[in-house]
Amino acid sequence: MGPRDFEVLEHPADIGFRAFGGTLPELFARSALAMLSIAADPAAALPKQEYPLAVESGDRESLLVDWLNEVLYWFDGKRITFRDFRVTQFRDTAIEAVGMGEPRDPLRHRARLIVKAVTYHQLKIERRGGLWVAEVYLDI
Repeated sequence: MGPRDFEVLEHPADIGFRAFGGTLPELFARSALAMLSIAADPAAALPKQEYPLAVESGDRESLLVDWLNEVLYWFDGKRITFRDFRVTQFRDTAIEAVGMGEPRDPLRHRARLIVKAVTYHQLKIERRGGLWVAEVYLDI
């Protein structure tokens, strides 16, 4: 993760992030890492296993929300912590990816904030100065 992959956005009741990518697949992968960086520390995860993730939705914005909620389901529900993501197929209404990570170990994978859900509040995906930018707010 580099200095321009994402930044955290403050909000009175929730927390958000602004993610950056040269392509839409890169933007979606970095958005997942941004969200996980708020919940925990992806750098603490070892890329021991590959986990297939796939989501379909009605449009690009809904796809981002559904994608992030799927990653959150794996993180919270299936107790998997991810180090990185590789998008294998992408179109505006569907994404297929592989998440590299491992089962969560409470001693090594410390929680930061509990992310309940990804919201549509002030959701944006737009092209700015040669980069794709996403702004997403999370319910914590």
